[in-house]
Amino acid sequence: MSITSAIVLFAVVWFLVLFIALPIRLETQGDRGEVEPGTHAGAPAEFSFKRKAKLVTVIAVVIWAVLAAIITSGVIKVRDFDWFHRMGPVSSEEAGK
Repeated sequence: MSITSAIVLFAVVWFLVLFIALPIRLETQGDRGEVEPGTHAGAPAEFSFKRKAKLVTVIAVVIWAVLAAIITSGVIKVRDFDWFHRMGPVSSEEAGK
């Protein structure tokens, strides 16, 4: 895996974890009954992006490390996802690996 692939994989994992973690433990203005005029009742009452970003980064690093280890070890290869046999026959170089 090249450095560019590793960075892209980390960015994808980070944003996926972020979108999963954003609504967790979210308290809205409507929940508190203190809706500011001009805002939606579903708007967050108090939101700390810095705290959420730190948590997301820690979780994303763990998930990224597992995925990177699986990819670099060769346990799962691209050919494993060729369910319709569109990649053609295995070459002698790939067979030896």
